[in-house]
Amino acid sequence: MPDITRAVRTYLDHLSVERGLAANTLTSYRRDLRRYAGYLAECGIDELSAITEGTVSGFLVRLREGDADHPALSATSAARTVVAVRGFHKFAVADGLATVDPASAVKPPSPAKRLPKALPLADVEAILEAAGAPGTTLALRDRALLEVLYGTGARISEAVGLDVDDLDPVDGTVLLRGKGSKERLVPVGSYAREAVDAYLVRGRPELVAASTKATTGGALFLNARGGRLSRQSAWAVLVKAAERAGVTRDVSPHTMRHSFATHLLDGGADVRVVQELLGHASVTTTQVYTLVTVDNLREVFATAHPRARD
Repeated sequence: MPDITRAVRTYLDHLSVERGLAANTLTSYRRDLRRYAGYLAECGIDELSAITEGTVSGFLVRLREGDADHPALSATSAARTVVAVRGFHKFAVADGLATVDPASAVKPPSPAKRLPKALPLADVEAILEAAGAPGTTLALRDRALLEVLYGTGARISEAVGLDVDDLDPVDGTVLLRGKGSKERLVPVGSYAREAVDAYLVRGRPELVAASTKATTGGALFLNARGGRLSRQSAWAVLVKAAERAGVTRDVSPHTMRHSFATHLLDGGADVRVVQELLGHASVTTTQVYTLVTVDNLREVFATAHPRARD
């Protein structure tokens, strides 16, 4: 039995017996390593000691380009296969089957960044107008909730976690508590302030009165029973508003956050300002939104400039 085939079998036995991987996971490892072994055989390599970093890198290139027997793999699928190969070589060294790990410096490809899906402003405005059944107490709450989501870029958990005291009507700001209990002050625009004020005056008191508890606490957004609104219920509020507005694309609370960021950048806001408003620890996270605005600029240029047309 060739040295490599024996080593692969030993590794798979280790994954099955000692690590207890699930059958489906083992099947994936077996398939990935069989393809790797086939590539090594094609290169005339049948011993672990003959494998170099260049060999492993060449296998990664083959995965991405494909061949007569295999279609090209996406970055995600290729990364999974490379992880299997890296695990195999790391085991081979640890088990004394090899003295050098040629895969340690070969990094799995990073998946392409998915651009955030921002809604056109017209769609956002239509959703806000369609919030809640007209003339009801919950309509006031729903409008205030959606105005806060879009007007501050808050995460859904941050919005439903708001207390009444987190709003500062004098400064026109709201205190949001983000990931890791990090706090940030965010300005609240006039539309959101007016919607929240209307809810606090005419909507929330009725919801408080409906509560069967002695106190509802200081929660800003309440459900029909007077308790704090849940993330799931807040999500449903947005989805129903989008349906009423006739917005057919997928809409989620994060869509409103994406739209908040993208519309700010389209309006000329500095990316670091948007970073602070969103509560991102690194500006790198925020910069993905700049790709969206570049696409918007490119589209406008292509349709408006006389020398840009094909």
